[in-house]
Amino acid sequence: MKTHPALSLMKKNKLYYALIAPGIIYFLIFHYTPMYGLIIAFKDIAPFDGVEGIFTAEWVGLKHFKSFIDSYYFWNITGNTLLISFYRLIFGFPAPILLALLLNEIGSIVFKRTIQTISYLPHFLSMVVVAGLASTLLTTDGGFINGMLLKLGMESVPFLSSTDYFRPMLVISGIWKEVGWGMIIYLAAIAGIDPQQYEAARMDGAGKLRQVWHITLPGMRHIIVIMFILSIGGIMDAGFEQIFLLYSPPVYEVSDIIDTYVYRKGLVEVQYSFAAAVGLFKSVIAFALILSANYVAKKFDQEGIW
Repeated sequence: MKTHPALSLMKKNKLYYALIAPGIIYFLIFHYTPMYGLIIAFKDIAPFDGVEGIFTAEWVGLKHFKSFIDSYYFWNITGNTLLISFYRLIFGFPAPILLALLLNEIGSIVFKRTIQTISYLPHFLSMVVVAGLASTLLTTDGGFINGMLLKLGMESVPFLSSTDYFRPMLVISGIWKEVGWGMIIYLAAIAGIDPQQYEAARMDGAGKLRQVWHITLPGMRHIIVIMFILSIGGIMDAGFEQIFLLYSPPVYEVSDIIDTYVYRKGLVEVQYSFAAAVGLFKSVIAFALILSANYVAKKFDQEGIW
């Protein structure tokens, strides 16, 4: 009996499939199977219904979605989510690219490795630690930054309790934490560029800036496009953990996002169905954004995610 080509291929590469099997099993158990629970967004489940409530609760259709869209908080939290993510995209996305370009021009290998190591170490810090550092440095009660301002004869600034400063502090601390880790991806892309292109450019009289513009950036183009598409897909994710650890009632107006709203409604107020509906709304918008970004990339003859 003739074996199916797919089965023959799997048998031939069985060791590779065995290597990826744990990852596939993990995603199936913890990411795809729980997706069935999204059905509660279309039902009216009670707090003590348990797992059985997923199947027995009353079907209410789009009731919770309409309630969210008609609520007082809809425009505020959606606007905050988009605005904070926009700031992260505008200032945070180019940061690792610029750092990779600058680091690539350093001649000393020891100095280059040292800077690279120092810059990506914050990535391994828990967000709790980063939030603690930010609070310690920026507090008006003996914080280092405000201490320096006072010594310079200036007034202390409530960075984390002021609606004018909270968002910039979020973006700056987020960039500090992740810029080094993102830089590694772009350094890897730069390392794959043929050195002979730079030699030919130097022979033609091209300076450093022209080499970067005409050789380095085009060589990084594909990875930049892919990372940009992923960033667009994450626009609805404004950084729940960081905001949750740093925000306070005085800045709710500018910091309350969809994820913090879902947390309050789902875990604090125990409105599981409503919170699931809001979370599903966010995920659908994010999925549409990543599809749109990938489509636009294809239209411009760039490699997308698929």
